[in-house]
Amino acid sequence: MSRHCAKVTLTSPEKTCRFAQELGQHLVAGDTILLAGEVGAGKSHFARCLIRSRLAVPEDIPSPTYTLVQTYDSDAAQIWHADLYRLADLSEIEELGLNEAFTDAICLVEWPDRLGDQAPQTALTVRLDSPGGDDRRVATLCWDEPAWGSKLEEVLDD
Repeated sequence: MSRHCAKVTLTSPEKTCRFAQELGQHLVAGDTILLAGEVGAGKSHFARCLIRSRLAVPEDIPSPTYTLVQTYDSDAAQIWHADLYRLADLSEIEELGLNEAFTDAICLVEWPDRLGDQAPQTALTVRLDSPGGDDRRVATLCWDEPAWGSKLEEVLDD
């Protein structure tokens, strides 16, 4: 598999949200998005927007900072939102059930570096950066799995 990357400039929190919503419409069970970036880069905002776009009934989307994982039922598959910032040990990944979720659910993982070698090789990495220190974000999307190319085609053309 060869590595592909694309950059998208998102000029406001609303544009970041619309981008996440559109990407969310192309996800199916087994898709994992690894959300990378510094504290305050917008990972949780991105995840909330994507999750809300897939729910039949709107609900509060809390940050899973302390619970590590929150799950949601969507039309296509269960959605797992994980925040691994406070992960103490790699063995907790198995205890949380993340390995199974990577194949059975749509997964959004903040702080994916905590996964070590357990990160799915088929995942899409979305790195959010705030180069100007304002509301503008640059999203760098990287993937090896060929299926992401067709999923991202429409999203990246907008």
